[in-house]
Amino acid sequence: MEQGVVNFFSHLFDKWQHHLSSMDSNDIIWLTIGLVGQSLFMMRFIVQWIHSERHQKSIIPVSFWYFSLSGGVIVLLYGIHRVDPVIILGQLPGTFVYARNLMLIRREHRDALAELADEDLGG
Repeated sequence: MEQGVVNFFSHLFDKWQHHLSSMDSNDIIWLTIGLVGQSLFMMRFIVQWIHSERHQKSIIPVSFWYFSLSGGVIVLLYGIHRVDPVIILGQLPGTFVYARNLMLIRREHRDALAELADEDLGG
């Protein structure tokens, strides 16, 4: 079994090497952009997991939504560049949800600050 796994990864590495060597510099730049976007998108899960573990309950920190939006938009741009309908349709709706959540969080923060200001003024 171990030899099969080694052969699989060796074959995969050879395929990637062949694929990369056949790409022009523009495609390599876009591949890099796509990988950066996917990495940012993945980071949201890591941030959420760590945050929830620290609090011993499931909590979604604001940084989750920033990673979601930035990673989602970059992966969406990559999908548009690749003219890949699966990536485009998979990322497009989420970008609106992530942006909306950030808008709601910002409004809640603004309202809380206004409430504090009213209390400070004796309201």
